[in-house]
Amino acid sequence: MTEPVPSFRFSHTFSVVEADIDELNHANNVVYVRWVQETAGAHWLTAFPPGEREQYVWVVMEHRVRYHKPALLGQELRGTTWIGEVRGAQCQRFVRIERAADGVLLCEAETQWVLLDPVTQRPKRVTPEVERRLRVAVG
Repeated sequence: MTEPVPSFRFSHTFSVVEADIDELNHANNVVYVRWVQETAGAHWLTAFPPGEREQYVWVVMEHRVRYHKPALLGQELRGTTWIGEVRGAQCQRFVRIERAADGVLLCEAETQWVLLDPVTQRPKRVTPEVERRLRVAVG
């Protein structure tokens, strides 16, 4: 999973909790997808504060997830995300999930998001201003 266009990388940390753990005693694969979405959402909410984000709605068109190592109960993780190619109403986003303690890669994902108009629920072109704000340092 490579990044075609340079972009700011946004990171946040979170912990593996009991509800994340499956019968194999590690975080379930579905939980990783939730963390991917939460990492992307945290970046969006930081880049576009209340009063600015309400005119946009993002939906997932496709997730591609590669699992490398398990996440275990109580571990602190770091989700890092950045923007790739933006085309029309679509935006490619990358997410890496690592153990915060040693930076070991647990999971990497590429997601295609589609921007919608909140009223019509129809695709809405990603403007150069929206793209710029997603690519610059926030927080």
